[in-house]
Amino acid sequence: MPALLHTIRRPRYWLSGLVVVALGTLAQTQHWDDRAQLWLQERSTPLIDRLASVWLPGYRAVIQAKALTGLEKDETSGLTYNPLTGTLFTVTGKHPLLVELSREGEVLRRIELKGFADPEGVEMMDNGRMAIVDERRRQLTTFTLGDDDLELDAANFPGFDLGFAEAGNKGFEGLGWDSRSHSLLLGKERGPLGLFSLPFPGGHAGQLQPLMAGNLGVRDISSLSVDERTGHLLVLSDESRMLLELDRSGHPVSFLSLTGGLNGLEQGIKQAEGVAMDEEGNIYIVAEPNLFYVFSKLAPDAG
Repeated sequence: MPALLHTIRRPRYWLSGLVVVALGTLAQTQHWDDRAQLWLQERSTPLIDRLASVWLPGYRAVIQAKALTGLEKDETSGLTYNPLTGTLFTVTGKHPLLVELSREGEVLRRIELKGFADPEGVEMMDNGRMAIVDERRRQLTTFTLGDDDLELDAANFPGFDLGFAEAGNKGFEGLGWDSRSHSLLLGKERGPLGLFSLPFPGGHAGQLQPLMAGNLGVRDISSLSVDERTGHLLVLSDESRMLLELDRSGHPVSFLSLTGGLNGLEQGIKQAEGVAMDEEGNIYIVAEPNLFYVFSKLAPDAG
């Protein structure tokens, strides 16, 4: 009893404990733990290395939270850029569609996807080929899209079983085309999180190979994009509200926070689901249900 009374008479210890708990909760909810180590690493990066990378701290939002007309109930997920047409493509999961967009976020074409259950990622490959990953069916489908196509049926195109039958809704979401190795890079959302490579020698799928798992500094993988200029990989994380740049060895180089008040964002991106980059280095992001963002690099050595 005396010890208990002694504790009660010293409320500052209780207050200190509450402050520690509150700070710990805030750090977790605001994802400070995901960013602290990356931020410290960025501060020590030489200018020559910044110029040789994508260097995400130099980017600012130039279009933000623009609604994609008519897709409010479709839930956009995944994004890719087609250099042949200068347009973007996203997929929708609630009502399976492949949607072509302008670089300003205008809907140009809606293509019905038959035989797809839950398309979560889309990627331009080579020679006009595209790939869509169906998360629930664990299926990768490749095809060539015609200029006038308004419907695609998965049964008419080659498919590849990605495995991980137990993954459920925590399977593959991210897709990125690595032209240097002629491989598709795939990001497994979580449970466990990981990056994989699927070679396409001679235009035919090879064997799925693990690249890395965990220790990426992000809590999930929502989408992937490869910068053709550097070969670096952009990893989008919805839960961490972050876009992460990895070099060819898989080491983190820089990051872009998707929190409101940073990098030109008036409000944070709550559910970022797709990322793509064009040949000029502009970065595009789509977020559920139908929001569109563009980030541009305003100064080469900003950061």
